[in-house]
Order: sequence, then C-alpha cells, then structure tokens
Amino acid sequence: MVGIKDVARLAGVSIGTVSNVVNRPQLVSDETRRRVQSAIEELGYVRDESARQLRAGSSRIMALLVLDLANPFFVDLARGAEEAAHEAGLNVITCNSGQRVDLESSYLSMLAEQRVRGLLLSPVDTTGERLRTFARSRIPYVFVDRTVPEVQGSSVAVDDVTGGALAARHLAETGHREIAMVNGPSMLAQCRDRESGARSALEGTGARLSVLESTALDVASGRDAGARLLGMSPRPTAVFCANDLLALGLLQAMVAAGVRVPEEMAIVGYDDIEFAGAAAVPLTSVRQPARKLGRTAAELLIAETSGEPIRHRQLVFQPELVVRDSTRVSR
Repeated sequence: MVGIKDVARLAGVSIGTVSNVVNRPQLVSDETRRRVQSAIEELGYVRDESARQLRAGSSRIMALLVLDLANPFFVDLARGAEEAAHEAGLNVITCNSGQRVDLESSYLSMLAEQRVRGLLLSPVDTTGERLRTFARSRIPYVFVDRTVPEVQGSSVAVDDVTGGALAARHLAETGHREIAMVNGPSMLAQCRDRESGARSALEGTGARLSVLESTALDVASGRDAGARLLGMSPRPTAVFCANDLLALGLLQAMVAAGVRVPEEMAIVGYDDIEFAGAAAVPLTSVRQPARKLGRTAAELLIAETSGEPIRHRQLVFQPELVVRDSTRVSR
C-alpha cells in the first residue's frame, strides 16, 4: 500500500506537510499544495482513516440503521440525516435490518466493533435487550421514527396515534361505515399506534373497523390484503393502510378486480411518499416529514458527540392528512 511517506518522498516535502495538505490545506502554500496533490494522484494515495481515528480518538462516520430501505420513506429519512452530517464534516453509513431482529443484532455488533461516532436507529427489537448490549460500547445513539421505552436515549418520531386518527376520522366523515385497516406486523410500535388512533377516532361514529394484519409493509402484502378484502362479507367500502406501499399494492388489486376507487373502495395510505401522489389514482395519505426526521435526529446525535454534557431529548412531530382522489367521493 502507498503510504504518506511515499507521497512525501515523491513531492520532496516532509510528512507533516503532506498531512497538512490532506487535513489543513489552508496552512500550505499554493505551489507546495499542488506538488503534493500531484504526487497523491500519481501514486493513488488514499488516507488511512482507521489510523487517523486511532490517533484522534473519534470517528467521522455516523451509522444509520433502518427497518426497510425498500421503503422510500426511509430513503428520504436517510437523505435528511446525510445533509446534516455532511454540513458537520461527517459521513453516514446506512444499514438495512429488513425488519429482522437477527440482522439488526449483527449490525449493532459490527458498528460497535468499528467504533462509529454515533448511531441513528429505527429498531426492530423493542425489548431493548440488544440495544443495552450495544450501549455498553458507550457509542451515542438516537432513536428515529420510533423509541424503545426500556432504554434511555434521545428520539425523534411522529405522533402515529394522531396519524391513525386522522386517517380513520377522514373516512368516517366521508360517510363510510364499514372500514378496514390493513396493518403491518404487530411487533412494530408504529403499526400498533396507528391502529390505536384509528380505533379511538371511530368510537361513537357508528363505523366499524376490521383489521387485517400483514407480515410485511410492502406492495406484495398490499396485493395479498386486497384479495382477502374482496372475500369479506360485508365488504368494506374504505381501507386505511399502515403505509403507502401497502396502499399501492391494495390499489393494484382493486384495479385488477375491476373495483372502482374511490367509488366502490376508498383508500388511505400513510407516509405520503412521492409515489402516493403519482399513483394511477392519486392516494390520500398521512404525511410524515421523513427528511426532517432524519435531519433532526442527526443534529441531535451530532450535538451528543460534541463533547458537551449530554441532555437527552424526545421530539415528536405532528402528521398531516393529504387528501387526494382515492377518497374524494362522499357517501
């Protein structure tokens, strides 16, 4: 491997000068900097970040561990985190647990071994057992999009109980009495909270809520739920889906079966990803500020790794209902 000594020898400068060009270029004259950079390019020198980290005692890499990178919501969240990190001179490595506890545990072990600067985490395991093990590494972490009540730490989330209530109340107010909810895995706190909000909103309205649980929060599960809904008696006239991917899959199933949306089946999603508004029938959806969630969580983590006394904060954003064609027909 090419080392800093090789660059110094080729450029005819000291090792310290090469270090300054790489880390503090403003301290070096233009002529010397150009000579060193020319040597770096000729030799293909790449700085040894692990060695720098050992000397400095801290990493410039933050980690983001999310539930599902196939979901555009988490992609937008990652973009927000990256924006804040880059402004602070840091980088982000993004990991995908795929909603699997074993994979999340593996990533937590790896990130502790790599001594990342800090961790942004949307956890699968809500017992806190694996996170308590990670916490012994003394690497700061911030929960994003959800929390683990048994473990202390800062968090940034959306009020999902309110979000579920917004969706169900909208369907009841547009005249629906047979309402279904296509929910995700009950182990996910977001899914439980959205259902809780929906149930609370429908109390006293005369509307009935039927819940179908899916094993995943993806388009395929939405299509499967659509097939189940078509076989229900009485068939619901409106459906609230726990996220937009489920709603898009459900919409596909309704279109394939010749069921008109919203005339025969109204649909509400959750997250308001970009594809929601671009669907064949634009989806009404509960909007979460994904990018703002990611940015805010990263800013909290950066503050907690600045060397100042740590003050844990729990920030909760409010969701917003965005009404589109998939629910516009009243009954």
